[in-house]
Amino acid sequence: MSKIIKILSILALFISGASYADIKFWTTEVQPARMEKQEAMAKSFEAKTGIKVEVIPIEEKDLGTRATAAAAAGDLPDVIYHTLQYVLPWAEAGILDVDANNDVVKALGKKTFAPGALKMAKKGSKIAAVPVDGWTQMVVYRKDLFEKAGLEPPTNYANIEKAIDALSSNDMFGFVAATKTDENFMSQVLEHVLLANGVNIVKKGGTKKQGKALKNSLEFYKKLANASPSGELYWKQSRELYFAGKTPMIIWSPFIMDELAGLRDSAPPTINSDPTSPELASKTGFITNFSGPNNKKGAAWADIRYFGITADADTDEAKKFIMYSMDEGYTSTLSIAPEGKFPVRRGNSTDPEAYTKAWSNLPVGVDRKAPLTDLYSADVINNIVAGLDTANRWGVKEGELSRASKIINAQFINRITREFIDDEISVDEAVDKINAELAKF
Repeated sequence: MSKIIKILSILALFISGASYADIKFWTTEVQPARMEKQEAMAKSFEAKTGIKVEVIPIEEKDLGTRATAAAAAGDLPDVIYHTLQYVLPWAEAGILDVDANNDVVKALGKKTFAPGALKMAKKGSKIAAVPVDGWTQMVVYRKDLFEKAGLEPPTNYANIEKAIDALSSNDMFGFVAATKTDENFMSQVLEHVLLANGVNIVKKGGTKKQGKALKNSLEFYKKLANASPSGELYWKQSRELYFAGKTPMIIWSPFIMDELAGLRDSAPPTINSDPTSPELASKTGFITNFSGPNNKKGAAWADIRYFGITADADTDEAKKFIMYSMDEGYTSTLSIAPEGKFPVRRGNSTDPEAYTKAWSNLPVGVDRKAPLTDLYSADVINNIVAGLDTANRWGVKEGELSRASKIINAQFINRITREFIDDEISVDEAVDKINAELAKF
């Protein structure tokens, strides 16, 4: 008996001396260097407020099932850093505390956020989760070659077609399109191109029959593919050919920006004999929002991340944590991976561009580091950030992101587009085949 009492006494002492977090924070930024930065932010927040935060890494692929299980058990964390795809489904399932998240956005100031990031998280009149950061797909192009040829920037289908005609040669592919049908890269690029022309594949409760806009988009994409090398192309070939000066235009993510400047040894520019040279970066321009003939406003394909206060949260403390992370600590939040974390909150009441400026001075790179302001002009940086104003994805505004994702993952749009590119079917047959597949969802 005395032994049992002794064990219980030791256990009681251990429990009484244990340190428990006031807030549990799930994050999908699980890489060691990024976890280290988040842990440091949590310590800074604790030093300021006395509120202890436990930073818990969750693999992105496991986030959906983990959250569903935790909700069923009444054991959700206080705050989750999550992708766009979960915002509206989790709001509808009661996993997110929509009122609490909306309160934070209002307190920070709606006007300080990129409109596109707010729009994609809108549930009724409220913002269901707090936008944190994001990036937009970009048309990456050789400014110097465009200027020399008297071409307008590639801001729309027509300008891109003119540039292909003017710049294609024996030494230069006019474009490098994504044509490998089983690669997600082709899915992303195609969605970007189709969004630019106003093509939407879903509506509330189902799918949307396609017509003229899709036809025009497919014909445009075929022009891109015909100006490209033969074979199955994805991100690897497009980056290599652009880095070698063999094409004036590609579509890529902003993760190319540090590589363009010679800061990553595993992906060096080969435009000259110095793989660490920033020459190619100085000659490169970026277009985030571009348009087609059926959608003059254009669109930007975006990946946005959010903070979500959950239904099981200590609401007041969770609000304080997000307020800190999006205000005083926002530059630290962006510094976790600045080349892929564009500020969706541009500034504050004191300076409407405070965070854009701070972000642009954060060092990027892998083997060498430099701030974006050393590599790119203010106009380039502002244009990139502005892409989040018109950020969009299929199914977001309709609350059908899940359905749209299933359609994209089925990859039939990729396959049918490739059949048209390869002259196996006509454009009208391609539209009919896509409509037949859409009707199954």
